[in-house]
Amino acid sequence: MRRLSLRLRLALAGAVAVTLAILLSSLGLAALFGAHVERRALAELSVQLDQVLAGVERAPDGTLELTTAPADPRFRQVYGGLYWQIEAGGQVLRARALWDYEIPLPADTLGDGAEHVHDLPGPAGQPLLAIERSVTLPDRLGGDAMRAAVAMDRTDLAAARAGFLRDLIPYSALLAAALILAGWAQIAVGLRPLGAIRARVADIRTGRARRVGGDVPAEVQPLAAEVDGLLAAREQEVARARTRAGDLAHGLKTPLQALMGEAGRLRAEGRGAAADAVEEIAGAMRAHVDRELARTRVAMRGRQGRADLADVVAGLVRVMRRTGEGARCDWRVDLPEGLAVAADPGDLSEALGALIENAARHARTRVEIGAQPRGGRVQIVLRDDGPGIPPDRIDALMARGARADTRGSGLGLAIARDIAEALDGTLSLRPASPGLEARLSLPAADSVLTDR
Repeated sequence: MRRLSLRLRLALAGAVAVTLAILLSSLGLAALFGAHVERRALAELSVQLDQVLAGVERAPDGTLELTTAPADPRFRQVYGGLYWQIEAGGQVLRARALWDYEIPLPADTLGDGAEHVHDLPGPAGQPLLAIERSVTLPDRLGGDAMRAAVAMDRTDLAAARAGFLRDLIPYSALLAAALILAGWAQIAVGLRPLGAIRARVADIRTGRARRVGGDVPAEVQPLAAEVDGLLAAREQEVARARTRAGDLAHGLKTPLQALMGEAGRLRAEGRGAAADAVEEIAGAMRAHVDRELARTRVAMRGRQGRADLADVVAGLVRVMRRTGEGARCDWRVDLPEGLAVAADPGDLSEALGALIENAARHARTRVEIGAQPRGGRVQIVLRDDGPGIPPDRIDALMARGARADTRGSGLGLAIARDIAEALDGTLSLRPASPGLEARLSLPAADSVLTDR
């Protein structure tokens, strides 16, 4: 399973955290609002209870009655949501809203003037919030203990809290979206240095830089230092390996020269066939050594340089015109002025020289050389009007030591390909009409190698 990016993981974690925080805060606000509403409701019930107690009088027949009821019309509406009830001397008085229902006050003992708050069932089974007070009636009312209670339907409180929560949800969602976007922006700003480091590593890979450098945030400085240390160690190892390869190739040239001398001695002794065989083997070995030396030089220099394409091609064409194969060709060169590639001029000359020599060798009358910039690279095209080669032989021709005819060492195209690959380029062959077309793509010299 593909792992999520660091940016996406941080964004998802932040979004989840923000969502949970907003959800919990919304529930907390709803609970606080509910508690506030309940306190306000108890305060109002206490005032209404005072009104109920103040309205108790003795009727002419000696019974108690409520002469002045609270003004709220819900006390008079059946199951209207507000209720009062009085118990004294075995007599029970209740609001019209209760109809024939009696609030089941708990059998608790209250001190004179003390209040209790209860959750009790209502006339329709709904929960009630009730406040109860016990008082002693004055002598003119008989001096009995009286319990008075005022209650309200909790459904109204729940509806108020639900309405508050409904009103809160859109604003909470808007706040959550704003915080998530702010977190995404923060992540983008915070991770921007990683993008800069990625670009620097890409510059190192393409040869435009040598080190990541130290001008990075402190949090990623250890990573940059380790990468630079790894690059330095790798450069040292590669340099030692290239030096050993170069020493080996140079060491082989002396024995090869001795073999060529031995071939001359054999020829002087009249043993021409043996001399030819030794010279052929020694020549092939020298070609391979030259190729390895060329690869070593290119690998050591890499893309550290700038080569003007028109100048390099003009020099190579001037040399080819002095050869027998090049003198018979019509050279058509069409190169834009100022077009340059990121390569050492000598490496570019060696790669193009192999391609130009191959084109001149097989051309009948004409060789065309053109180039154009394309997406940060330079596309160089060489085309001859020779007999060409079948498409199924192109891959074999690019292999090491292969050749289209018996002339040459068969390493020119292979060397050109090796140099192109060392320069982060490509070399391809394709049939033309007529002849053969070689396309060499190399990085354009659009930047200078710098040490950050």
